[in-house]
Amino acid sequence: MAEDTKAFCRKCLLEDMPENEYFKSLKEYVAHLDEDIKVSHNVYEERLKHCRQCDQLLNGMCRQCGCYVELRAAMKKNYCPAANKKWLSE
Repeated sequence: MAEDTKAFCRKCLLEDMPENEYFKSLKEYVAHLDEDIKVSHNVYEERLKHCRQCDQLLNGMCRQCGCYVELRAAMKKNYCPAANKKWLSE
Protein backbone atom coordinates (compact mmCIF):
# COMPACT_ATOMS: atom_id res chain seq x y z
CA MET A 1 0.00 0.00 0.00
CA ALA A 2 1.28 3.48 -0.86
CA GLU A 3 2.37 5.82 1.90
CA ASP A 4 -0.17 8.36 3.06
CA THR A 5 1.10 11.52 1.40
CA LYS A 6 -0.38 14.96 1.64
CA ALA A 7 -0.42 17.15 -1.44
CA PHE A 8 1.67 20.31 -1.20
CA CYS A 9 -0.55 23.37 -0.99
CA ARG A 10 0.89 26.83 -1.54
CA LYS A 11 -1.89 28.38 0.54
CA CYS A 12 -1.34 26.11 3.55
CA LEU A 13 0.07 27.24 6.85
CA LEU A 14 3.67 26.22 7.45
CA GLU A 15 2.56 23.74 10.09
CA ASP A 16 0.48 21.93 7.46
CA MET A 17 3.42 21.49 5.09
CA PRO A 18 6.11 18.83 5.25
CA GLU A 19 9.17 20.44 6.90
CA ASN A 20 11.47 20.11 3.90
CA GLU A 21 8.84 21.70 1.63
CA TYR A 22 8.51 24.95 3.54
CA PHE A 23 12.25 25.41 3.83
CA LYS A 24 12.58 24.71 0.11
CA SER A 25 9.76 27.17 -0.58
CA LEU A 26 11.44 29.88 1.53
CA LYS A 27 14.77 29.42 -0.28
CA GLU A 28 13.05 29.57 -3.68
CA TYR A 29 11.20 32.73 -2.65
CA VAL A 30 14.46 34.44 -1.64
CA ALA A 31 16.18 33.31 -4.83
CA HIS A 32 13.42 34.75 -7.01
CA LEU A 33 13.03 38.15 -5.34
CA ASP A 34 13.18 41.05 -7.79
CA GLU A 35 16.72 42.35 -8.07
CA ASP A 36 15.63 45.92 -7.30
CA ILE A 37 14.50 44.93 -3.77
CA LYS A 38 17.19 42.35 -3.02
CA VAL A 39 20.58 43.10 -1.45
CA SER A 40 23.77 41.91 -3.11
CA HIS A 41 25.04 38.43 -2.29
CA ASN A 42 27.89 39.91 -0.20
CA VAL A 43 25.54 42.05 1.90
CA TYR A 44 23.19 39.07 2.34
CA GLU A 45 26.02 36.87 3.59
CA GLU A 46 27.26 39.62 5.93
CA ARG A 47 23.77 40.02 7.41
CA LEU A 48 23.44 36.26 7.92
CA LYS A 49 26.87 36.22 9.59
CA HIS A 50 25.54 38.63 12.22
CA CYS A 51 22.41 36.51 12.67
CA ARG A 52 24.42 33.33 13.16
CA GLN A 53 26.27 35.01 16.04
CA CYS A 54 23.10 36.41 17.65
CA ASP A 55 21.54 34.77 20.70
CA GLN A 56 18.09 35.69 19.35
CA LEU A 57 18.41 33.20 16.44
CA LEU A 58 16.35 30.05 16.95
CA ASN A 59 15.53 27.53 14.21
CA GLY A 60 16.06 30.10 11.47
CA MET A 61 13.82 32.65 13.13
CA CYS A 62 14.55 35.83 15.04
CA ARG A 63 13.14 35.62 18.55
CA GLN A 64 13.04 39.40 18.76
CA CYS A 65 10.73 40.03 15.78
CA GLY A 66 9.58 36.56 14.68
CA CYS A 67 10.86 36.76 11.11
CA TYR A 68 12.70 34.14 9.10
CA VAL A 69 16.12 35.76 9.10
CA GLU A 70 17.06 34.48 5.63
CA LEU A 71 14.05 36.27 4.16
CA ARG A 72 14.52 39.44 6.20
CA ALA A 73 18.22 39.61 5.35
CA ALA A 74 17.57 39.37 1.61
CA MET A 75 15.59 42.60 1.28
CA LYS A 76 17.13 46.07 1.05
CA LYS A 77 14.38 47.75 3.08
CA ASN A 78 14.81 45.45 6.07
CA TYR A 79 17.14 45.87 9.01
CA CYS A 80 18.13 43.94 12.10
CA PRO A 81 15.53 44.55 14.81
CA ALA A 82 18.21 44.76 17.52
CA ALA A 83 18.60 48.17 19.14
CA ASN A 84 21.96 48.75 17.44
CA LYS A 85 20.75 47.57 14.01
CA LYS A 86 23.80 45.46 13.24
CA TRP A 87 23.19 45.01 9.52
CA LEU A 88 24.94 47.05 6.92
CA SER A 89 22.97 49.15 4.49
CA GLU A 90 23.54 48.66 0.81
